[in-house]
Amino acid sequence: MGDQYNLKFGPGSAEAVDAYLEYHRIVGDDDNGKLFTPEEYADYKKNVLPARLKNRLFVSWTSPNGMDCKLIGPETPCFCQHRYKQHKTDFQVLPTKRPIHLPCKVKSCHCSTYEFVPLNGSQSVRCQCKHTSEDHEEAEGHLCKKCKGKCGSFRSPFTCTCGQPAYLHQTIVETKEERLARGHPVGQDVPYAAMGGLTGFSSLAEAYLRLDDSGIGAPDESFLSQPVTTSDHPFLRMHTRDGGFSDEDVLSHGMQAVQLTGSNRDMDYYEQRYQARLREERQRARGSAPSKKKAISKGSTMKQGPPAR
Repeated sequence: MGDQYNLKFGPGSAEAVDAYLEYHRIVGDDDNGKLFTPEEYADYKKNVLPARLKNRLFVSWTSPNGMDCKLIGPETPCFCQHRYKQHKTDFQVLPTKRPIHLPCKVKSCHCSTYEFVPLNGSQSVRCQCKHTSEDHEEAEGHLCKKCKGKCGSFRSPFTCTCGQPAYLHQTIVETKEERLARGHPVGQDVPYAAMGGLTGFSSLAEAYLRLDDSGIGAPDESFLSQPVTTSDHPFLRMHTRDGGFSDEDVLSHGMQAVQLTGSNRDMDYYEQRYQARLREERQRARGSAPSKKKAISKGSTMKQGPPAR
């Protein structure tokens, strides 16, 4: 077994750890591994944070139908195997040229812009040439290093959870205004570095699992105070006043014109719906059954005796 350590923290140590985590999320690798002094940290926030909040870029891996299948975060790897936080993400002035390029800041890396590549579980996906993404060059074009010129680009037939192949997806880098124009949430303004497309905890889930607005923010008072109706979750209906519905409830679907009162009149409504369902079942049965004329002719043929001699 390895060495075991028993760490003891005195009063105020937890606050110091939280302060360091906050520092690391804001500064990232901009301190080059050497902690800023309090004065340098204050100057950094004064000079960097205003532009970061104003010029944040949202990065997502998007399917052909516009769904964000993957929202990029600080630790999401690029095709070049470096993290998103190791690419250029802060701009004092946003570039006017589209698409926006986010080059890798690691020395000797030839990656010209961030590009997401999916994983098959924990394994790298393979190109049509049977080689992985690591076997292709990180430079634009992604030539295969092992095919000796036969494979001109990385094209993976891997199927995303949205049902589309990976080669039909694209990595989108967009501003806040451009993302809102696409109808996608932008969340709240945060001072942290390389947040990419993360806007909430649900951003960590895959697209088909992300059933809310991806951290667009807490709902307003009008949303929380709206009445509970029959279309809401049973848990909400169970905890309404007196276990029932308020007088302001608006019933949905086929019950819009009916207000349940708890009296015998409610049974009339349910009886009408039951009879209507029976009529529909009879009509469907008539439509699927053979016609009466054909049934008679078939039966008469079967009852005929042997031909006369």
